Amino acid sequence: TVAGTAMRTTLLPLLLLTVGAFAGADGIGRQACAPPARGAAVFATNRLRQTPRPVLLAAAPAAMPPLEPRSVAVGWGALGVVGILANAIGRLTPVALQPILRRDLTLLQWAMYGGSMLFFAYVEGYKAFQRKFSPLVVRRALTLSLPKTPWHHYVFAPFYSMGLFHASKKRRTISWSISLGVFTIIALVKRLPYPYRSIVDAGVVAGLSWGSASIVSIYVRALLGGKAILAVDPEMPALKED
Repeated sequence: TVAGTAMRTTLLPLLLLTVGAFAGADGIGRQACAPPARGAAVFATNRLRQTPRPVLLAAAPAAMPPLEPRSVAVGWGALGVVGILANAIGRLTPVALQPILRRDLTLLQWAMYGGSMLFFAYVEGYKAFQRKFSPLVVRRALTLSLPKTPWHHYVFAPFYSMGLFHASKKRRTISWSISLGVFTIIALVKRLPYPYRSIVDAGVVAGLSWGSASIVSIYVRALLGGKAILAVDPEMPALKED
C-alpha cells in the first residue's frame, strides 16, 4: 500500500545510517588498536636513542689536610738543618780567614782564594742548595705538621727534612751519599797545608752560607703564605718501601 511503501522508504535510509555508524565506529576502533606503522616505530626508537643517559661521576678524593708552616715541628725541621750548616760554617770560618788576617798570599793565591769562593758559591750554594736541596728541606719539614706524624719524625726532624730517612729510595741514597761525601772531603781538606786549606775552606764557607740563607728565605716565604713551595716533591717513600 501507499502507507507501507512510505514507511519502507523512511526506514531504509535510517537502517543504512545505523549500519554505517556501527561500521565507522568499528573501523575507528581497529585503527586505534592496530600496530604503529614502521615509520612511527623508527621515530620512537630514534627518540629513545637520543635520550641522554645518566653519567656516573667518580667521587672526589678526600682533601689533604692543610699544612701549617707556623708549627713548631716545621720550624725545628727547617731551622735545625740551618743549625747543622751553621755549626760547620763556624768551625771552618777561622781557618778561612787566616789569609785575610795574615795578608801573606801571593797574587796567584789571592786569585785562587777568590775563585774558590765564587766556584763554591755558584756550584754548592746556588745550584745544589738553592735550586734543589733547600726547597726539599722546607717542603719535607712542612709535612711534619700533618696529623698522625710518628714521634721520631719530630725528634729527628732536621734529619727527616734532609731526607736521610722516611724518604724514597733514590732520595735516601742521594742524601746519605752527599753527607758521607762532605765528611770525607772535610777530612781530606784538613790535611792540606796552609794556605791551600784556607783557600778551600773559604769556598766551602761561601757555599754553606749561601745554602743556609736560601733555606731561611724559602721558610720565611712559606710563613708569609707563599704557595710555590707546595709544588716541590717531598720525595716520600712508596707504600711498599715505608
